[in-house]
Amino acid sequence: MTEPHKANGNAVEAWPSLPFDKWKDTYATLHMWTQIIGKIRLVQSPFLNHWWHVPLYVTVRGLTTSVIPYGSKTFEINFDFIDHKLVINTLCGSTKTLSLRSQSVADFYQETMTTLRSLGIEVNIWTTPVEVADPIPFEEDYKHATYDPEYAQRFFRILVQANRVLTEFRSQFIGKVSPVHFFWGSFDLAVTRFSGQPGPEHPGGIPNMADWVTREAYSHEVSSCGFWPGNDGVEPVFYSYAYPTPSGFKEYSIEPFEASYSDDLGEFVLPYDAVRTSQSPDELLLTFFESTYKAAANLGNWDRATLERTRLKQ
Repeated sequence: MTEPHKANGNAVEAWPSLPFDKWKDTYATLHMWTQIIGKIRLVQSPFLNHWWHVPLYVTVRGLTTSVIPYGSKTFEINFDFIDHKLVINTLCGSTKTLSLRSQSVADFYQETMTTLRSLGIEVNIWTTPVEVADPIPFEEDYKHATYDPEYAQRFFRILVQANRVLTEFRSQFIGKVSPVHFFWGSFDLAVTRFSGQPGPEHPGGIPNMADWVTREAYSHEVSSCGFWPGNDGVEPVFYSYAYPTPSGFKEYSIEPFEASYSDDLGEFVLPYDAVRTSQSPDELLLTFFESTYKAAANLGNWDRATLERTRLKQ
């Protein structure tokens, strides 16, 4: 198990516990807040293949949009889960800071848009959330209004560690591979490898997501893995799946023994708690990512000799 490290002079766990029931209200609220900020990036950014212009990215303090174009100007929006602030920076040097606190999605939406306008930035987004059941438009959502700083920060610290290991895993692939990015629709951190071959048309069917959006995401064969904080029926997990799913995928022998195939999710899963309590979390997690990737690549007849490289030692 990894040793605690220091933050502001206090010891914190590198891989903290994240029981769903303890933070589900904060989770639901934060999910909507990240969708608001993510949609701002989406409408202002040039389209990139597989929707790579929409995710957020992990920083040492939280999540960022990275640079967003606004005509000849640029700006960025950052979630700071250490000081619990939303920070908006502009090219001209202006900075606006909003407090992350328990408040409704509707109030967060109005406060964010008002602040952007005060900086001379007018952005219009589609205010209906995606990939959730029974979506409530942001400006009408007074149901989700909880922010627990402790659990928001625990979630962030997991993202930092997962991002680090996923980046290590990404480095072993020289074919087309996505950045490690946080998709605010599904609320997960992911990295995706591509075989280089077109995939079959995706059937779609994701709640409140147009099928053509999904088909762009899965236009080519992929092996994808990442971290998802779970839901009412699933505790936090690391996951790995292939699209299209090759014959024999779910029966493929993978490692570590703590991992299994979930018929409900249609992917391999490794419980987060198994990683958190391991003597070597990085090693366990990399074993899972590498093993499940091999299942996808071997069964899918990927040209592994061309796409991979041996891990380089520093």
